[in-house]
Amino acid sequence: MKHDPAIIQLSAENVRAEVLPPPSAFKLDPAIVEKIKQKVPIFSGMTPGCLMRTLAIADYISVKAGDTVFKERDIGDSFFVLINGEVVIEKRSQDQVIVLAHLNAGSCFGEMALVGNHLRSATVRVMNDSVSMRFYREHIDANPESAHIIYRNIARILASRLEDSSILLADLSSRGKIL
Repeated sequence: MKHDPAIIQLSAENVRAEVLPPPSAFKLDPAIVEKIKQKVPIFSGMTPGCLMRTLAIADYISVKAGDTVFKERDIGDSFFVLINGEVVIEKRSQDQVIVLAHLNAGSCFGEMALVGNHLRSATVRVMNDSVSMRFYREHIDANPESAHIIYRNIARILASRLEDSSILLADLSSRGKIL
């Protein structure tokens, strides 16, 4: 019986992925985990153990000032939690770039890719060197213990942002700036 080398290679990679833990740039002690739980709204309501398991699936990425994390209309399959630094959320309107928000440590961005369509709705540009945790949809969805908490918190965050946008839109409309 012949064995396809590609299938053997794929099987070996799958076994390796199950056995070896993903590389992590940071080791988190319990004090840091508790601080993250208190300061990062997307993790609100998680037990310390659940949070540790959730943080273990993150990729840690560093981005230099002036670079973009992702661009509007890019395909998205992950969201980010800003650990340090500052980013701006920008949206292109006709020939202008409009800054929608400034985000600091503890904020999340890109979460709409988990609950909406797969195209990014805005550009995220780094204002000063930053570190973020990146969480892929497939890893979140594979962990039901934390997935329902994350999705509930995303709904709360998006509802709050929608409320803020509605207030701003009403204000602009009352001043005749919007038709």
